[in-house]
Amino acid sequence: MDRVVVLLSVLSVAASSQSILDQRRFSIAVSRVQHIHLLAQKYFSDFESSLQTEDQRQLNKIFLRDFCNSDDIISPIDKHETQRSSVLKLLSISSRLIECWEFSSRFVTWSTFPRNQISHKLSELKTGIRMLIEANQDGAEVFSDSSTFQLAPYGNFYQSLGGDESLKRNYELLACFKKDMHKVETYLTVAKCRLSPEANCTL
Repeated sequence: MDRVVVLLSVLSVAASSQSILDQRRFSIAVSRVQHIHLLAQKYFSDFESSLQTEDQRQLNKIFLRDFCNSDDIISPIDKHETQRSSVLKLLSISSRLIECWEFSSRFVTWSTFPRNQISHKLSELKTGIRMLIEANQDGAEVFSDSSTFQLAPYGNFYQSLGGDESLKRNYELLACFKKDMHKVETYLTVAKCRLSPEANCTL
């Protein structure tokens, strides 16, 4: 009987330690993506400010804000579906989005944008998310079809607009990057909240 009590006590301590470790890893991941999202907002805003008024007006009018290449990644369509999604699903989608931008961010040619720095930050975040997936089980299954996942860096969404192709490409990339980092921040925040049963995870 005493052995059973000791064993249960050891298992309880191990489970508690794992929960604390998961919380710490989630906190680091959320902090990192929040920083990247802020950078994405800043660089998109700075890029818009650098445009001529007419260029900005045309790009705002024509750019399909609700369509980025990464939209091919199936993800929750609204906050209600996000809240209903499992932790593993949210982590898997986040990993795919980060992996997509780890590659695509290198195609931003705007001189002010620190491509290497952003790519490195994304790589660190991707590693952290994969550790979280492995810690929450079924990691191999989640990654079975996504370990080499990449999307094309950009599409030709501006056939009706003349002018500098580089300008249009950078606008698209920076706008989509900002949009997707907002998604990842939301998904990781909700997933982290799920570890605290008493917490209110309402978006």
